[in-house]
Amino acid sequence: MKLPVFLALLLAVPLALAQPPRQNLAALPAVAHQFLTTQTAGLPGQVKVSITPPDARLALPACPALEAFLQPGARAWGKTTVGVRCAAPAWTIFLQAQVSVLADYVTTAVPLAQGQPIEAGQLVLLKGDIAAMPNGILTEIAQAVGRTPLVSLASGVPLRTDILKARPVVQQGQAVRLVSNGRNFSVSSEAKALGNAAEGQVVQVRTNNGTVVSGTARAGGVVDVSF
Repeated sequence: MKLPVFLALLLAVPLALAQPPRQNLAALPAVAHQFLTTQTAGLPGQVKVSITPPDARLALPACPALEAFLQPGARAWGKTTVGVRCAAPAWTIFLQAQVSVLADYVTTAVPLAQGQPIEAGQLVLLKGDIAAMPNGILTEIAQAVGRTPLVSLASGVPLRTDILKARPVVQQGQAVRLVSNGRNFSVSSEAKALGNAAEGQVVQVRTNNGTVVSGTARAGGVVDVSF
């Protein structure tokens, strides 16, 4: 026997009220897109972010505060995965993303010999998606000038920091300023470098009284020693 229309409606109302509101799925890629845009704001060039939307059949409880995140070790560029989660009600979903960064990068214009300092005329700038390249791609010619290749390089090779040796800021035999820093004091004296060192590397120096100490090389012929 069929129920009267008004009775069927009355029975349907509690069922409808019992259904929790569902999450608007369009908000998920929007939150992920905004997150990656913020994460890549400091990158050179033109950034383009593309997010693969979730399965339209997905049913999630509505979330008042969505939060996007990257898993430990994940990059915010190239092909990556972005998590979107909700604290209450608790759920997490992962979305596929593609971040392209169209920018200038430094390439060898001629073959470079191992150990020979690089000159500006040996380099050229090209434009491409640096997010699809290995980490450490140089984006300015000045970043490479004065450095030396760790191996011989052919023409047309994009330059990375891991295939170049940084130019020394302190050279063996150079007179340097030794700065000793401690709690509530700083003392400066003259010394002589016993080796070559790039910015941030440890180098040994000999003071005027013959004492050998180790410190951190800084630009301008400065060696820092902390106590």
